[in-house]
Order: sequence, then C-alpha cells, then structure tokens
Amino acid sequence: MRMPSPLRTAAAGALLLVLNLPLAPAASAQGRAGLPDFTDLYERNGPAVVSIDVTQKSRRARGMPELSEDDPFYEFFRRFGQVPPRRGPEREPEPQAVGSGFVIGSDGHVLTNAHVVDGADEVTVRMSDKREFKAKVLGTDKRTDIALLKIEAKDLPKVTIGDPEKLKVGEWVVAIGKPFGLENTMTAGIVSAKGRDLPQENLVPFIQTDVAINPGNSGGPLFNMKGEVVGINSLIYSRSGGYMGLAFAIPIDVAMNTVSQLKEKGRVTRGRIGVQIQPVTKEDAEAFGLGAPRGALVNGVEKDGPAAKAGVEVGDIIVRADGRDVKTSQELPRIITAIRPGNKISLTVWRKNAQKELTVTVAEMKEDAAAQPRRGQPAPKEKAKPNKMGLVLSDLTDEQRKEADVKAGVAVDDVAPTVRGNVQPGDVIIAIVRGGATTEAKSAAQVNDVLSKVEKGASVTLQLKRGEQQFFSTLRALNGE
Repeated sequence: MRMPSPLRTAAAGALLLVLNLPLAPAASAQGRAGLPDFTDLYERNGPAVVSIDVTQKSRRARGMPELSEDDPFYEFFRRFGQVPPRRGPEREPEPQAVGSGFVIGSDGHVLTNAHVVDGADEVTVRMSDKREFKAKVLGTDKRTDIALLKIEAKDLPKVTIGDPEKLKVGEWVVAIGKPFGLENTMTAGIVSAKGRDLPQENLVPFIQTDVAINPGNSGGPLFNMKGEVVGINSLIYSRSGGYMGLAFAIPIDVAMNTVSQLKEKGRVTRGRIGVQIQPVTKEDAEAFGLGAPRGALVNGVEKDGPAAKAGVEVGDIIVRADGRDVKTSQELPRIITAIRPGNKISLTVWRKNAQKELTVTVAEMKEDAAAQPRRGQPAPKEKAKPNKMGLVLSDLTDEQRKEADVKAGVAVDDVAPTVRGNVQPGDVIIAIVRGGATTEAKSAAQVNDVLSKVEKGASVTLQLKRGEQQFFSTLRALNGE
C-alpha cells in the first residue's frame, strides 16, 4: 500500500519558527499530518528479518530408470524401442523457492512458514547485512504452517513478540519481507478483520489485512506500530497470483505455541475430546431455549471417547471450555487443540434450559486418522402427502434402522422445493427440538402430528442423521399451509 507523504503548510512552518518550537521527531509513530511514520520501525526491526532460499535436487522423472550404456538392461530396453535416459553425473541443487522469515532468538532460532521449506534439501538464511547461513529445519507443523529453523550464529538481532489479542480492526500494521525476491521490502496497511476462518482450516484464527503481500512474503513478520510481531504473513487471496488487497497472517501466539512444542519434542501434539459440532443459529438458540446464539452445538459424540465418558450428549451446546467462553463454534476446536493431551478441563454445556458443568480428560488428536466410511442412505418408500413443514415422511423398516444404525427415527422420503433448511431425501429424523425440549422421533405419524402444531412462519429444529453424520437443522413452517 503506497503511503502519501505528510504535508505541512508554509503557514504552519512559519508559526513553528516564530514560536521557536522543535519539530516532532521523524521517527514518531504518528506523522505530523496524522499519517504514520514507519522509518524508526524499519530501522529497528529490519535487521531481524531474513530472506530464505530453498534448494532441491532435481527429481528424477518417474518411469524408466537412468541406465549406463554398459548396463545389460540398456540393450534390452533399446531393442523394444524404449531408449532409457543415460545416467549422468549427480545434478547440482537448483533453486526452488524463496521466502521470508525472522529471528526470534539471538542464538539463531528463525521462524518461517512450513510451506516455504517443504521438501527442501537445503535451506539458506540470508541476513540484511548479507551474511549467509545454512539452516537446519528443527521441525514443521503443516496445520499451523509454521517451521522452526536453526542457524549457527550468536548475538543476532531479534524481534519483539507482541500480543495479537490487543490488535484492533483499523489499526496500522507493517510487513517486511522478500516479495518477488526483493529483500527487505516494507509494505503497510491496516487490520481488516480478526479471527478469520479459511476453508479446510479451523485451527488458526487468521488476521486479515490489506497490507501488500506477494509471493516471497510468506513467513515474514507482521508488525504493529510498537514494532512488535503480531503475526506471520502466510496467505493471500488472489486470482492473478499477486496482491489483491486480501492478506492473511497467522497470529504470533498460535505460532509461538507451535514453536515451544517443536523445541521441546520436535513435533506438535493437539487435544481432542471426541465431538462433532455445528454453529448455533438464531433459530437453534430459540429451539434449545438458549436466548442468544452462542457456543457450539454438539451433533455427534464419539462412542467411548473423552466427551462421552464425561457425560456430553448430542444436543448439548458447549458454551464454555477450560475457563474460556465459546462465542462461536469455530472457537471450540482452537481451545481444545491448544490443551495438552492428558489434562482435565471443565466444560459448561446448555442442556434442557439449564447449564451443566462437566469435567473431561483431553485425548491426543491423531493427525493421520482415517475418515470413517459413510453408510448407505435409507431407501425411500411410497411417497405420502407433504406435511406442514414440506416434508414427506415414512416409518423406518428394521433393515433401514440397521443400515442407519439407529434405534428409532423417521425417514425423509421427499422435500418440497419451498423448504429452506439443510434437509434432503434419505435423511433420518432422530428428534424434534422446540423451546428447549427434545422429542424423540418414533413414527412418521407422531412427527407429522408434532409438526402440524407449529404455527405458520414459526421454526422448528430437527436432529438429523445423514450417513455417518448427525447434525441439527432448523426449518420454518410453510406460510401457504
């Protein structure tokens, strides 16, 4: 982001001379015309920002092996029209990627993104004074995209770690890095949003900024105006590959938690309690008698898992975990995964219009756990007339109950086009939730009777099962009925 130079009128300058007042120092965080001055920040922190060059030996193409002409198999392949590549000398490492990083310890610990050093055969760290060091990768964590490097050096300039919790939307922030290979480039902007969730990643509450971030900035620091690192620039949203005003940084507290574990044991362990959750909508909050949308709605509990042993039930809303309020469902995984496996924590759940305190022992998350296969969908029966909610329901057969792995429930055979909500043919209704009360779905006639009493325009929450997944969906009664 290009910053306009502060302006000062001649009249203002003359007034300062008459009054013999000193000018404000150029290194102040706030410029004389109300615009920030980044010169002091750059001079103090620039030396701690490093460039990272990654090299990889050229990978041999898959398929035919490299053979010498003296090898008897060379003639074999040649006769069948397949001339194998000749074995030559070992190829020299070739540059593969460049990125940024920063020194967090004067003894040579350097922080960057995991994707910057992924698959590297050799990592070179270059200081702003042109000194170069071969770096050792002490550990990486792909879930948070953090890598910890070590170079053999002492008394290095290092950054100061800040508190991203104190960041405010609209606050000025600065990035220093190596975009497109241009070392020690500074760009500035503001915090656009906090706690951003990105697709396929719910463990990092990203800081969104409009700081100009481009390829090569990855792994570099994001500074606040005090010169403290509050984040690590990691991602950009772009249709062209370049800057488009949307950049995302990993909060530095998340990164430092990863660093401490990498230093201690070379890997990162995360906690889990064995629940499946979904967001709490306004309609869900009304159905469960919660008052206002907050917390994480439990739609599945792992059999014999930590949560099940602690007494957590499907339909509970977790509103507090380990002493921290759970404002949204996205916050719960971040709280739980940050807890060391084996520790006991308290959970506050909302159940049947009252809060209940539970104690759960956190287990370790297995990163490579295989996903459970989904079962087939129940086969639809002969369709009946849609009910007041626009659903065509039928009783489950014994075979369908076994296939869906439920003791009771009602099959959804068809859904009217006017229905608004996450329900589809093949779903199984497990229960109905209204006003904090849960009614088990035992038959199609019973569910139709309950739904027939829902007032026009009112909503009702259904507990559904779809394959292996259980969840809650809120529907509104059709106005036309």
